[in-house]
Amino acid sequence: MTAVLDAGALIAIDKRDRRVGAMLRVLQRQGVPIHTSAAVVAQVWRDGRRQVHLARVLSGVDVASLDDLSSRRVGELLRASKSSDIVDAHVALLVQPEGPVLTSDDSDIQALLRRRGVKAHVVRV
Repeated sequence: MTAVLDAGALIAIDKRDRRVGAMLRVLQRQGVPIHTSAAVVAQVWRDGRRQVHLARVLSGVDVASLDDLSSRRVGELLRASKSSDIVDAHVALLVQPEGPVLTSDDSDIQALLRRRGVKAHVVRV
């Protein structure tokens, strides 16, 4: 099992949200790998000099690239779900069955996961 973070989760980390920080510590203690999308990082990264806390957390996060194969899968999911948010679709593709996804966009992520046929633990942050 892996945990997946969307932009809302990274923004919460950047703002030092205690609730999200506690969730990450629990996941870390349990040995759960944490993933995000490179597109998510691009959405939230603005200034490395000011985002030191976020940079520190990201050093322990697997950042999945949006390469040729994953780009095609994202496009197919968007077509199937009649959606257009590339970042949400990439996040949804990273989520494993029964895995947690920390998101501020729970309704869109849930719709994409339903379209994939994946049941996951969507946690609103």
